[in-house]
Amino acid sequence: MWFDNVGTFIEFGFQHIIPQGLDHVLFVVALYLNARSWPSLILQVTTFTVAHTITLGLAATGVLSSPGEIIEPLIAVSIIILALEAIFAPKGTAWRLPVVFAFGLLHGLGFGSVMKVYLENADLSSGLIGITIGVELGHMAVLVATGLAAFAVQLALKTANKPGLYRPAFVIPVAGLIALVGAYWALQRVGLLPE
Repeated sequence: MWFDNVGTFIEFGFQHIIPQGLDHVLFVVALYLNARSWPSLILQVTTFTVAHTITLGLAATGVLSSPGEIIEPLIAVSIIILALEAIFAPKGTAWRLPVVFAFGLLHGLGFGSVMKVYLENADLSSGLIGITIGVELGHMAVLVATGLAAFAVQLALKTANKPGLYRPAFVIPVAGLIALVGAYWALQRVGLLPE
């Protein structure tokens, strides 16, 4: 019974990323665009997932409240910040991991209100473990897809004898698009643009 619940929540967690979590997808792609190495990137994504689980659990159990009118615009702003960092701070920053953790806390609050109904009627430990595994699997799927796309671009540029164009041809346009989507969401979520 416990394991069945974990499996159900793994599915919920994965679906929270793919196909329902475009905000998570863009956040993880933005992390990828400014990553120095795969180990560093995986550490950042896992840190984000752990923080997400902490506030998800606190919001779902009612310990923290998660007012959507505040949380949702801030989630959009977190995406903008990472995208702009990929454009303007290509060397990365020393404060990246704590910031990713803080953003994970924010994103978890956003999901907590959605999952509260499901977690109220289930074993909390199996729910949180399952959701965490599912979310992390979703994040890893996004990383693999992004890595494959980046590899294809790098290979094409190398074949064209223009490997130095990777940032201007891939990183900057993708990060710029992510920042624009984040800005649109932020304005939409504060009511300045129609839904």
